[in-house]
Amino acid sequence: MASLVLLQDGQAIPHSLIGQGSVLGRHPECEIQINSNMVSRKHARVFAQDGLFYIEDLGSGNGTFVNSRKIEAPTALNHEDRIKLGPILLRFESDQPAARPGSPTVVPRKPVLDPMATLGVDLGEDDEGDGATIMGQTDGVSGFGRLEVQPEAKLKAVLEISRSLAGTVDLNAILPRMLDSLFNIFPHADRGCVLLKDTVTGRMIPRAMKHRRSGDDETVKLSRTVLKAVLEQKAAVLSADATNDARFEASESISNLTIRSMMCVPLLSLAGEPMGVIHIDTQNAFNQFKNEDLDLLVAVAGQAALSYESAKLLVTAMEKAKQDSEMGIARDVQHALLPEEMPSVPGWEFFASYDSAQAVGGDYYDCLRLDDNRICIAFGDVAGKGVPASLVMSRLSSIVMNVMAFLSDVGEAAARVNNQMCAKAVEGRFVTFVLGVLELDSGKFTHINAGHMPLMIRKADGSIVEIGEAEIGCPLGVMEDYPYDVIEYVLAPGEMAVIYTDGVSEAMNPNSDLYGMERIREIVAGCNSGSAAELGKTLREDVRRHAAGRDQNDDITMMVFGRKG
Repeated sequence: MASLVLLQDGQAIPHSLIGQGSVLGRHPECEIQINSNMVSRKHARVFAQDGLFYIEDLGSGNGTFVNSRKIEAPTALNHEDRIKLGPILLRFESDQPAARPGSPTVVPRKPVLDPMATLGVDLGEDDEGDGATIMGQTDGVSGFGRLEVQPEAKLKAVLEISRSLAGTVDLNAILPRMLDSLFNIFPHADRGCVLLKDTVTGRMIPRAMKHRRSGDDETVKLSRTVLKAVLEQKAAVLSADATNDARFEASESISNLTIRSMMCVPLLSLAGEPMGVIHIDTQNAFNQFKNEDLDLLVAVAGQAALSYESAKLLVTAMEKAKQDSEMGIARDVQHALLPEEMPSVPGWEFFASYDSAQAVGGDYYDCLRLDDNRICIAFGDVAGKGVPASLVMSRLSSIVMNVMAFLSDVGEAAARVNNQMCAKAVEGRFVTFVLGVLELDSGKFTHINAGHMPLMIRKADGSIVEIGEAEIGCPLGVMEDYPYDVIEYVLAPGEMAVIYTDGVSEAMNPNSDLYGMERIREIVAGCNSGSAAELGKTLREDVRRHAAGRDQNDDITMMVFGRKG
């Protein structure tokens, strides 16, 4: 697919090239109509031949140019070739191969930075090593330049730019407003643009462009020689007359710019590094920029850079506040998926505690009353933490509630839950899980263990046993149709069961020492109150004492339930 992209008024408008030919011109009958009195009624034609696209001039008054060269015969087009009809700039885009040798009048293609062309900024040929020297420049720029030079004018200009940018937080609007202020400060400026450095690629990307005269389609042109000096030396550059300046006679890109006078200064970040440039020029030979203008622009650029960075920081702070608010809502939604209160059953005690490492987490527990004699206990730990783990946790909660509403057999229910988690599994987001049914009259707890730590039982005499280690199966979401072994244990009066996530055993103190399994056993065995709530709170507080203020590295969740003595 081939197209011509019309670059006009700071916009890029694509026109598909369909059929055998497209005429470009001012006449309404043209396939690509261009509204400019500098373009002929039927200016040029683009046509396809032998798999390639060509452009030919149709006797226009101002000529047709490809990559800055006027064409006299049909010329083959390559991807990203620049076409100029009078002052109008277009770009040819195609996924076809490059023109073959022997094609009529193939014009060599010049490299183009696509973001530059999109906004109408023309960067000259790479003239590195061409011997060009820049003499009309300041030393390394820092802050607001030399304030002792023209202090009144600089203060007025800084106040002007500060007033125009005050209260602006829209980064897309602040740069055009910056140019508007510069045109007020420099009334003889004809064109201006602001380029910012892309933090990823390091390339200079045009962000704003302005012309003094409305309807002026002339592209803002920059020299690589000047741009390199501004960025590498942090120098502000002035050329009194770039077209005739002997200092740049070796630089082809500058000699082709047709600029009478130009200034280019760096925008320095708070760290003193160039984050972009401001470029303004004039084509009026009688109103050339002077050294005092360059000093003034340096001062204005310092305040402009400060205003822009302040706006960026404010936008970042506002986005962070919005994210924090949304995470607070997500935390409330997740907590709503957990039981509001644990079951209150004569002869039994239930306790649960949940502390996420971040606003939301991937730990899960629930106690579902199946009937008067049975309670379903579900407890899980999603691999990872934060938002991804919390989404998996919410899905698991929904699946468990739906499955347990129709199935009473723990093994069958676990297989169904596992298959649904496998059906839309997210890579690396498996879940260690315990699912069981507690019979209140007999104390029998029938459960499966899908990759979780064994259930810890505290007997009435304080001894500890861990059950079901040999029957531990595959975590949820790893293997479909996995057959889980069912484990049965009868809780005697005075016995309590403890289930916990690895956030408990792997809690670390400032010295990176783990809390450890042995300490869990010691705390559980040493709690003689006989209360599930007291045991759970004692364990939780001891984990916090061990952490000694260190941030959690994982969610910490525990559940304790037991039969009163």
